[in-house]
Amino acid sequence: MTTASNDIIALLDQQKQLLDELLLSLRQEIAALANRDIAALENILALKTTQLQQLQQNDALLAACADIAEQKQQAWFKQKVAELDAQLEECKRQNDINQQTLEQSQLTLARFKTELLASRGKSGLTYTSKGKPAVESKGKGIKA
Repeated sequence: MTTASNDIIALLDQQKQLLDELLLSLRQEIAALANRDIAALENILALKTTQLQQLQQNDALLAACADIAEQKQQAWFKQKVAELDAQLEECKRQNDINQQTLEQSQLTLARFKTELLASRGKSGLTYTSKGKPAVESKGKGIKA
């Protein structure tokens, strides 16, 4: 193997490591979502952003390699890329799970808010122009 091949292998190995770290971050994210740990979610979001930027930089470095077109024809390259694709699909699947979990959590909170507003006073429960429930707080002390 040539030096260029070794550089490409190093970049592909680095991509695998970054995808491993991203998958770990995604799994930590769902745990933080379950615990409703806002501080942890903010930290994980910053970490995920950095990891995605690093993946993008590595992709650019791979694309800029001099003999990448030639190396793409090699069996070892195809095997490594197939492994990376499988790992990327796992990251996407975990991200979809996280998104569904977050959406369900938001729906639960919205339903809880509506129930709280309704219990505060049925006569004052109204809806905003966007269809969100709200309690009209105008009392008898308001004079027109």
